[in-house]
Amino acid sequence: MAITIRPVTRPQRTFLTEIYLVEVWRGLMLTFRHLFVNLFRHTMTLFRIKGFLPGAVTIQYPEDAAMLGKRARTRHRLLKRDDGAPRCTACLLCETICPAKCIRITAENAPDVTVEKRAKTFDIDLGMCVFCGYCVEACPVDAIHMDANEVELSTFNRKDMIWDMAELLGDKPKLPSAATKAVDPLYGA
Repeated sequence: MAITIRPVTRPQRTFLTEIYLVEVWRGLMLTFRHLFVNLFRHTMTLFRIKGFLPGAVTIQYPEDAAMLGKRARTRHRLLKRDDGAPRCTACLLCETICPAKCIRITAENAPDVTVEKRAKTFDIDLGMCVFCGYCVEACPVDAIHMDANEVELSTFNRKDMIWDMAELLGDKPKLPSAATKAVDPLYGA
């Protein structure tokens, strides 16, 4: 099987393309086309004239809630057993499979003889998380879930993006602390 190599020819650069006036004009025409098409569609909707596609709409967040799909993955949550202890057996599968390496687990021996290990600490850095859901799929005891439609995870401080076991279990609410309102040296105000 022979490999065919075809040379790629570059388009000729003329004076007009060198000064970018034509390209800027083409970009403006595309933007104005979107503006006028959406303006026309919204006008037809306003006058209740049928037969046209709906215009593009900007969601006015936070006044209007964002519409996410049923399979959207947002907030992490650890589940508890019937006795109130976390289900996590510190098998470290979620930490191992995480592509962002944002999960940190420290294991310890469990006082219950039916459970070999348990998580002493379980931290997730949501600032690094890519919300892929691999941790949920890898968990053999169904200890971690990702909730849908909970999109308000923003903070004023990077340290508040690291959730510990109490916050993941829901025992400690995630409220902005006094340190959160302080100035972040990396971002300024």
